[in-house]
Amino acid sequence: MKTYLLAGLSAAILAVSCTGLAAQTELNRNEIINSLQGAQQEVNLSADELQKAAIENIQKYPGANSPHDLPLADKLASLRQFNVEITFDFDSARIRPESYETVGVIADALHTPYLQGQTFVIVGHTDAKGARQYNLDLSIKRAQAVREALVTTFMVPPQYLFAVGLGEEQLRDPSQPDAAVNRRVQLINLGFK
Repeated sequence: MKTYLLAGLSAAILAVSCTGLAAQTELNRNEIINSLQGAQQEVNLSADELQKAAIENIQKYPGANSPHDLPLADKLASLRQFNVEITFDFDSARIRPESYETVGVIADALHTPYLQGQTFVIVGHTDAKGARQYNLDLSIKRAQAVREALVTTFMVPPQYLFAVGLGEEQLRDPSQPDAAVNRRVQLINLGFK
């Protein structure tokens, strides 16, 4: 009886695990294209300005958590964008193997005629666990790792991709600052440059 119970429990855990894995890979290029195409022809925002805003926010409001959103938050919210979970090794910028399929789907979308020639910012985000400056540095490294994978492995032209890290400065769910939903990579379309 215990053997059957354990076998059933193992099967249930495997089914849940596979469902979670499928959720990671259900992403398709059409979702990405639909989220990113139709960008404004002229966006008055650069990757450097975005990175600078995150650094200044940490300097202006030091401490565990920022009491304010980035000054550019409204402008960011108005841009065509797509959020995706890309997993990394703990405390590392090494993309986990199961996320390479996701990066490949992103590359496939970026290679379509609908998005070619447009400029994108890859934005890394963390949750609020740990020091803010550390989270900012880690998010920059992770955004750079995704950019590097897109450029070297998937041959996306480098002149159209910029990497920025915002750390915990732009939480997706501020009411739960340590939640996993805040750890994400965002692709933002800055349009034609």
